[in-house]
Amino acid sequence: MTMLISRDELKHAIDAGTVTVVDALGGAYHAKQHLPGAVALTPSDVDALASTVLPDRDAAIVTYCSNPACPNSGQVADRLTALGYSNVRKYREGIEDWTLAGLPVESA
Repeated sequence: MTMLISRDELKHAIDAGTVTVVDALGGAYHAKQHLPGAVALTPSDVDALASTVLPDRDAAIVTYCSNPACPNSGQVADRLTALGYSNVRKYREGIEDWTLAGLPVESA
């Protein structure tokens, strides 16, 4: 089971530049809006793209998707862990929680 991270912890890590944020929705969802600095990596792309998008297997990584009902962030986090990434956490509440809190997002 992937460890969770709270919104406040994630905001602090993003502001400090100490985390790589992974948008597990990807595609048009990522283009429309994503957390600051987030890279897109969907469950179907993890095996092919993880080593390119996330070259440091020891870096702090946080996955997220839309909300707690969305399985993508957990699937990406679990696969990254299986591939040897050692510091993966999940922001379970997702971008819906982030935007409801009035926090900034980016778009492509």
